[in-house]
Amino acid sequence: MGIIKKTIAFVLCCWILSSCKSEKRPNIIFIMADDLGWQDVGFMGSNWFETPNLDQLAGESLVFSNAYMYPTCSPSRAALLTGKQSFRTGIYNVPVLEKGDNQHNIFSRWTVGLEHTMYAEPLKNAGYRSIHLGKWHVVGPNPEEETDYPFEKPLKQPANGNLDWLADHLSIDIQKYYPLGKGFHENVGGTWWGDPARGYTEGYKSESGGYKAPFKNPFIGDKDDDEWLTDRLTDEAINFIERNKQQPFLVNLHYYAPHRPTVPRDKDSFQKFMGKAADSITGQGENNREEISGYATMIASIDENVKRIFDYLDQEGLRENTIVIFTSDNGFNGLQSGTNTLRGAKGTIYEGGIRVPAFVNWKGHVEAGVSETPICGMDYFPTFLELAQVKGYEGKLDGESLLPLLKKAAFKERALFWHVASTYKNPPCSIIRKDKWKLIQYLNDGKVELYNLEKDLKEAHNLAENNPEIASQLLNELITWRKNNKVPLPLASVLPF
Repeated sequence: MGIIKKTIAFVLCCWILSSCKSEKRPNIIFIMADDLGWQDVGFMGSNWFETPNLDQLAGESLVFSNAYMYPTCSPSRAALLTGKQSFRTGIYNVPVLEKGDNQHNIFSRWTVGLEHTMYAEPLKNAGYRSIHLGKWHVVGPNPEEETDYPFEKPLKQPANGNLDWLADHLSIDIQKYYPLGKGFHENVGGTWWGDPARGYTEGYKSESGGYKAPFKNPFIGDKDDDEWLTDRLTDEAINFIERNKQQPFLVNLHYYAPHRPTVPRDKDSFQKFMGKAADSITGQGENNREEISGYATMIASIDENVKRIFDYLDQEGLRENTIVIFTSDNGFNGLQSGTNTLRGAKGTIYEGGIRVPAFVNWKGHVEAGVSETPICGMDYFPTFLELAQVKGYEGKLDGESLLPLLKKAAFKERALFWHVASTYKNPPCSIIRKDKWKLIQYLNDGKVELYNLEKDLKEAHNLAENNPEIASQLLNELITWRKNNKVPLPLASVLPF
């Protein structure tokens, strides 16, 4: 009898330990700003923008100083959500921004195809409750027009204020491309458009810009106390956590801010920045003072709202079991901000367009510090799978789990790749970033640029001719990557692969 009791006790103990292990899967909050530049926050070196809360949190987090995305929102979000390179989804740029002809470009899809799994789906199957809030931008206004691919011309979008598309988008067929069809349980504000002003006929010229209530977003129901879009999205995030804190949850909080139109949060904050001395190092505040001051108030609002989320987590005792990631989808819009430190801005394949601020906070689990290891947006999907203890995922993923870096374990050195097969601010090109080197090859004429980011972060000196051996090694690796993955090239390209 004693042996039987011991056996039963052992089995129960194992079951309890197993249950505890399952319960310890962390909650995940992924906060992404829109068009927030690498140096538009204090913790990355700005002395002009005011982000005291983000700076304090960064000081308690692992900051990634070499975090990357694609140069525009559509490919960044598609890569993030699917964990896949642009050539797999066919999304290289924001379609309405593309230029040129179909011989020298592969024009982008707008809609991520149903064959591509997004990270909310395996997490849902693992028992996570999830919500998407804010910008979605990975479904087109007319998905049914995206079947005849490749396209002869770039895709178009409806006029500002036009809601003729809405009835179709509420249908079961098109909702399959929306958050609710891609694994999320709730969607607040996610639709096809890339900026909140599209609900207004006047667009960017409207007083609201979609940031001041009423928001005119058909996926955000009006509330009597609505004032500011960033506040409302944060309210909804906290409300979701309150309703779901007894189980693992995923909060996909993708603020529309500080994407244009630039709408000052309030007059007092705006006037404060208007009167503030410029930052002599970054050059922020030296030019376009009204625009950058309004932009600064939008960043300050993000800063305040991120603090609200952390305050709530502290209040509810959720910090130790919640990992929070903060980042941006691409570099700053050159019409809103600037920095003397980096070359280029949103839309360019230089560091100003693709390098973004990023930190990971997980109290009691991730030590504070700075990692110089280059990471990319595709790394978050496999990271979430590992955090959620999802085993045996069979889908294709192009990133790597960041958990070893978070735990200070060995992380295999690797190259990062980009493939941008259409023209916006730069001609079509592929990029490889490895160690301190970055090589760009233009797809139509084969020309090459090589930069030493350790010594020349501004990318002022093309070293391709001065360092032929390094250029050749990186170019061969880039070509091999394209060849092995059957990466498509524009029809007019002179390259074999």
